[in-house]
Amino acid sequence: MTDSIDNTTPGATAPTGSTDAVRRHDPQVRGFASDNYAGVHPEVLAALALANGGHQVSYGDDAYTDHLQEIFRGHFGPTAEVFPVFNGTGANVTALQAITERWGAVICAESAHIQVDECGAPERVGGLKLLTVPTEDGKLTPELIDRQAYGFDDEHRAQPQVVSITQTTELGTLYTPEEIRAICDHAHALGMAVHLDGARIANAAASLGEPLARFTTEAGVDILSFGGTKNGLLLGECVVVLSPERVRALKHLRKLSMQLASKMRFVSVQFEALLAGDLWLRSASHANAMARRLEQAVRGIDGVTVTQRVQSNAVFALLPREVSERLQKRYRFYFWNEATGEVRWMCAFDTTEEDVDGFAAAVAEEMRDA
Repeated sequence: MTDSIDNTTPGATAPTGSTDAVRRHDPQVRGFASDNYAGVHPEVLAALALANGGHQVSYGDDAYTDHLQEIFRGHFGPTAEVFPVFNGTGANVTALQAITERWGAVICAESAHIQVDECGAPERVGGLKLLTVPTEDGKLTPELIDRQAYGFDDEHRAQPQVVSITQTTELGTLYTPEEIRAICDHAHALGMAVHLDGARIANAAASLGEPLARFTTEAGVDILSFGGTKNGLLLGECVVVLSPERVRALKHLRKLSMQLASKMRFVSVQFEALLAGDLWLRSASHANAMARRLEQAVRGIDGVTVTQRVQSNAVFALLPREVSERLQKRYRFYFWNEATGEVRWMCAFDTTEEDVDGFAAAVAEEMRDA
C-alpha cells in the first residue's frame, strides 16, 4: 500500500513512492461563487475507483453505460434513453440539434443559459437561432412564448420549433409541474417540442418534493439536459430523450458535437453513484437548505435586499457595490447584474452551516462599515 498525500496542508508533497502530485489549494476555503467550485462528492470518487482497472469497451459500449439506461428509466419512465456527455453546454447544444431542423429556432427566456453563458454555442455550433423573451423571474409562460411563436409559414423567418426552459432557472426560481405541463401543452399544440435545461434539476426536485418524472416525462417534456457537475460529480452531464418520436440522430450528433467520451464508463459510473440511491437528493436538499439559511441570515441586515425568491441553492441580493467589492476579497462570488449591482451567492453540497454563518457575519460587518 502506498502512502497518501497530506490532505490538510496546502502545498503538501506526496511521500516518495506515492505520486508527484502536489496539493495547491487550501481545502478549508469555501466561496459562494458557484456550485461548480465544489469538489467531487466522496461517494462519487469511490465509484470512480470502483470502475477503474481492467479493460472495458470504449465509446459507451461498457457495462456501466449499459446499466445507466436502467437507472434513468427508473426515474423518467420506460421510454427514456440516456446519452452521457462531457458538459452542460454540450448537452444543451446536442439536445437542441436533435429536435430542430437547420432552419429551426428556439424560444427561450432572455436570461437562459443557452443565451447568456454559452458563448453563442447553440448558434455557432448548433446553427440555431435563439428567440428570446424578457421575464421577471427567469420563467416562461404560454403567453410569453407567444411573443415569439409566430411566422411559422414565413420563409424569411427562422421557424420556431422548440421551447427551452430551465429548471431551476438562472435566477434560482423553479417551475411547478403544472406550469411545465401548461408550457408543454401549448408548445405541442403549436407543433413545437420542449427542451428542459436541467443543470440543477436535482435542486428543483428537492425543493418541489416531487419525483423527477413528475415535472418532466409526465408534464410532457420531450428532451432534457441532466446536470451532474453542479451536484457533486467530477464532470459529465446527460442528454435524456423522453419522446423518441421527436428526436433524431442523437447518437451521431453527440459525436459531431465533440461530446462522445472514449472512456465513458467513468462518466456513467458517476451518475450511477448519484442516481441509483438518494445521493442526488441528499446533496441537492443540503445545498438548498444552506441557501435558505443564508437568505434568513442576510434578510436581517440593514441595506441588504434579497431580490429573487429563494427556491433552490441560489440567493440573489442587492447591496452597495463598494460593500460587495470588499466582500469579494474575503469570499468568492460574482456580480449577476453589473448595471444594478445585484450579486449571486451559490451554495453547494459541501457548504456547511459554519460557512454560511461566517459569510453572513462578514456581510453584516462590511455593511456596518458602509
